[in-house]
Amino acid sequence: MRLLITRPLPDQVMQAAAARFEVTARASTQPLSDAELRAALTDYDVVLPTLGDLFSAQVFADVTPRAKLLANFGVGYNHIDVAAARAAGIAVTNTPGAVTEATADVALTLMLMTARRAGEGERLLRAGAWQGWHPTQFLGAMVSGKTVGIIGMGRIGKAIARRCHYGFGMEVIYHNRSQTEAGLPARQLPLEQVLQADFVVIAVPGGPATRHLINAETLAQMQPHAILINIARGDVIEEAALVAHLAAGKIAGAGLDVYEREPQISPALMQMQNVTLLPHLGTAVEKVRVDMGMMALQNLIAHLEGGTLPNAV
Repeated sequence: MRLLITRPLPDQVMQAAAARFEVTARASTQPLSDAELRAALTDYDVVLPTLGDLFSAQVFADVTPRAKLLANFGVGYNHIDVAAARAAGIAVTNTPGAVTEATADVALTLMLMTARRAGEGERLLRAGAWQGWHPTQFLGAMVSGKTVGIIGMGRIGKAIARRCHYGFGMEVIYHNRSQTEAGLPARQLPLEQVLQADFVVIAVPGGPATRHLINAETLAQMQPHAILINIARGDVIEEAALVAHLAAGKIAGAGLDVYEREPQISPALMQMQNVTLLPHLGTAVEKVRVDMGMMALQNLIAHLEGGTLPNAV
């Protein structure tokens, strides 16, 4: 069975794939081009794509596919039109669970860096402009004991909540589209109340249902001292509205690991000292990336053997 792996993956994953499939592995770290997207569907039995490989409805409509499975490398799959894939006879899987703890760690990294102005301080120091400690330099905000509002209480949201409550003594409130138990002391509230928290963390899935969930209207409900954190998908935030609110001092800061037009970053955000910007580091741990690859491979092998797909979406 012919397998296309669209980006370089850890050696352990590549070796395991080669043991079971006839593998074609792209050396490029860039997303598939339009022509490559179509060739992936017509020239291979199964494909292991990842973030940025835009399998849109149009791509499926343009071809008569040979492929029967897109085993996505990542928990997020908003770059794949799942309904169009299904209509074309192609299953889609993802890699939930493997990314949870690492992504939650980065959420706390962004909270701490932004609240304590760590990025701003490091930039000053590296520029050779630090003149030594003094009592009013880089006065930031406490994280311990504050209220965190988590939007999206899935696996990652719950992992963030555990860290915040048990690690920093934070009060946890959250909004979720369905009733769910947090597994710790926390209150599920309407979105407008969760937006009143000291820290607002976005942990919802990407896709049309959550695109621009955070916009001018929702940002206006946040407090002036609040900090917004996004470790979900970039287009959950309407970046132009975020820039406007930050520039006007309507919220205190933001910590972002993902971006609306990734990898393009808003020039305005790049100039703001009260914004922490990370290059999509959420799952950037070697063990996590190996686990993600092996989970994707488990889905591929299940398809090869005619079994039930472990992580069908």
